[in-house]
Amino acid sequence: MSAHTHSSVLKHHFDHLEQQHASERLGMWMFLATEILFFGGLFGAYTVYRLYYPTEFEFASSKLNRVIATINTLFLITSSMTITFGIRAAKLGDRAGLIRYLVLTLLLGGAFMVMKGFEYNADFEERYVPGTLFRSEYNAAFEAVFPTSPLQPPLSKEQAKAYFEQDAQSAHPKHQHWAAELVLLNYGKSTKDPDYIDPGKVQLFLSFYYIMTGIHGIHILVGLGCIVWLIIEAARGAIPPENYSTVEVVSLYWHLVDGIWLFLMPLLYLAGAGWAGH
Repeated sequence: MSAHTHSSVLKHHFDHLEQQHASERLGMWMFLATEILFFGGLFGAYTVYRLYYPTEFEFASSKLNRVIATINTLFLITSSMTITFGIRAAKLGDRAGLIRYLVLTLLLGGAFMVMKGFEYNADFEERYVPGTLFRSEYNAAFEAVFPTSPLQPPLSKEQAKAYFEQDAQSAHPKHQHWAAELVLLNYGKSTKDPDYIDPGKVQLFLSFYYIMTGIHGIHILVGLGCIVWLIIEAARGAIPPENYSTVEVVSLYWHLVDGIWLFLMPLLYLAGAGWAGH
């Protein structure tokens, strides 16, 4: 390595490049440790409530889109591979290869966010969102079976089932499938029955779902921003082989984001994989 390259890459407060690279990795690992603690707290809280309210969490999870989640998992796993190939290209001084793998990583991460956007949009259209949307949708389905007017008798369970089936087949259904199913599952049960599915606890699951996937999505966007910066730097020729650790520390962050998703996927989407109703 020439003295010029050494001076352009080595920061003044380091004695040599190995020391600089080690410091960069250490700094990133310390940051990642705080991220692990943060998400670990969320995972721990989720697990506690999952144990307290297993039926509600299984029901709520069963309504999530596991197909999109599986596709997104493949996107992120593949993106971890491409950014790793990018590190190798950076070490070898292969600028074109580095840019190519970074662009692939960017596209895969972007595809993840696009798919997540479609999923969120579908959830909002189905009013499967904690708060006012959820309550209004559930209450509408409940009142269709148990009218508030004393002049209208409640429907029998068979009548309610036939009503919701007919509604689901109409061009413009009045009720979402999850709300209809929840009303039917709770038919004839009091709130104190052990197999009663509390709509409030279903919303608790959804709160965890949106908080954890939302925060994870923000981390994905931050990672994509870093990758865009790497692409610009690589195109400028500002990432010589001696400075490959710049790509490496970004890849560490990206691997963490991918790893967090590998925990979120089973916790949120597979919790209700065996749901068959009660």
